[in-house]
This record gives sequence, structure tokens and C-alpha cells, in this order.
Amino acid sequence: MRLLRDPGGVPADARGAIAAIGNFDGLHRGHQAVIGEAMRLARAQGRKSAVVTFVPHPRRFFKPDLPPFLLASPRMKIGLLRDLGVDFCFALRFGRRIAGMTAEAFVADVLVGGFGLAGVVAGYDFVFGKGRAGSPETLVAEMKRAGRTAKIVAPALDAAAAGNAGADGDPEAFVYSSTGVRDALKAGDPRAAARILGRPFAIDGRVARGDARGRTIGFPTANIALDGYLPPALGVYAVRVAGALAGQTVPGVANLGVRPTVGGDPAPRLEVHLFDFAGDLYGRRLVVSLIEFLRPERKFAGLDELKAQIAIDARNARAILDTSA
Repeated sequence: MRLLRDPGGVPADARGAIAAIGNFDGLHRGHQAVIGEAMRLARAQGRKSAVVTFVPHPRRFFKPDLPPFLLASPRMKIGLLRDLGVDFCFALRFGRRIAGMTAEAFVADVLVGGFGLAGVVAGYDFVFGKGRAGSPETLVAEMKRAGRTAKIVAPALDAAAAGNAGADGDPEAFVYSSTGVRDALKAGDPRAAARILGRPFAIDGRVARGDARGRTIGFPTANIALDGYLPPALGVYAVRVAGALAGQTVPGVANLGVRPTVGGDPAPRLEVHLFDFAGDLYGRRLVVSLIEFLRPERKFAGLDELKAQIAIDARNARAILDTSA
């Protein structure tokens, strides 16, 4: 996959693509359905497939003081798109210029005139343009006006969950959505989040130096800042970690929180203890997948009590990870 940012400098082989368009925060199963349809149409027409997305997330531009909310870092989102097999990613810088464009101008100047798209695919709830005035119907009409095509994809449903709810269940409650992922994570239910995402929720980041206190009590940890990620429920998790060993994941246990026992931190951070691993991880970029929530974070009377609880947490995490795929 090739990453392109400037709509004014698109190479010839990228023009004429069929692109899925959206923020795609988290790239959950609903997003995958939209992107998959763009890829299907591209193959059917002998064209390249693409994704048009926005960096930073528009919500961050319009409301910079919002608490962290992202489900995937820009780096992780690009990696996930690459794994899906998309040919091109147009990562459009979202700033004052794009925010001030009317929906009609965005289609004419960016999607058609800039990226040279032959067609676009969007989700049923896609809105765009100044004041969010552009609807899916606007997208279809403006692409048609330009002699191009647009397709709107219906919501993707969690059929298993809807079936379990029976005939009285509200279908809208079972739509795959970023809100559903956030709600599950805040409730301490990473398995529900994984069902919506199609994979475990993961936090990626570079290992920073901490106070090395974990090493002194027999549980060395890799410390990772959340850096814009939505903080899941604070507590202890069974985790799998990529990036420590080439081509492998390493099981472990992690505390996501503010460390009240040792004085507390102003912002949550992720401290990961990798099982049966010895090595220097400082500066390494890790991807930590949350598999199971073990318990809420709490304050202990001292380091001895904390150490004893970590040993229990580690045993519980090992048991869970040994029996889960």
C-alpha cells in the first residue's frame, strides 16, 4: 500500500481509483464492510482500491480540548489498512482549509480534481463539508454531477448478538460502531470490543523510561503513554504484546492506570510485564492487545502487598492466555 497526503501531487497510477471514505477510527467490522465494498468494486472494474481518511481526526480539530478518544493511532490505522490489502491510502490533512470547504467543493476539488477518483464508497452515516452539511445523498449527487460514481453501504450488524436478543431486540443496538467499542472498553469488556473490531483492541506506543520500580519487586515493566487513545477502564489486563520478539507475540499482564500505591500519575499509562522475557525494550515500539480485564486498579498498603497481588494477577493472566486463541 502506498501512502499519499497531497491531493495536488497524486501520481498517475493512483488516479482513477475506487475509494472508501471516512474517519475509520478503530477500523471496526462496519468500517471493514465499507472498505471491502470499495475493494470489490475496484476489482470488478479493473481499478486500484483506495481509502480517503483524515489526519488528525476532525473531532480533534473542532474540539481540541476533548478528552482522549481515539481507538487507533494514525500509525496503527495505516498498518491495518495495509493488512486489508488496499492499494492506496489518501491521508488528507484536516485543517482550516478542508474544514471550511462546502460539500460540493470538497467533491469537486479534492475527490475528483485532486485525487482523481473514479468512484467513492461511504457508510450510511457519512457526513462531510462545512457545517457537516454534506450527507450520503449529497455525495452521490455531486459525484454523479462530476461523471463519477458513489455507493452508500448500509449499516453492518452483529448478527450473533442480534439473534441472541431475539425478535424484540432493537436492530440499531447491534450496529457495529466506534461508539460501541468505546462503551465496551470503558465498561472493562475488551472481549465485547474485540467482537466489534474483529480483533482485540490494542494500544501501540514507544517504551519510555519509568522509575524502574517494577524491576525492584521482581516484575519489570515496559511503560507506554496512551498518547490520544481512549483510556479503557482502569485496571489490570491479560495482554498479548507484539514488537518485543520479531514475528511473535508475547503473553503478559498489564496495569492501565495512575498507580495510586506509589503516589499516582496525572494521566493514565500502560505498564506491561512480559512473561518469560528478558531484554531491553527502551525505545522499542510495542503493540499491546487487551485480551481480558482482570480487576480494577486499587491502592495497596505498600509494595509488599502490591507485589503479592501482581503475582496473583500474573497467574490469572497466564491461565486466561493459555486457554484463549
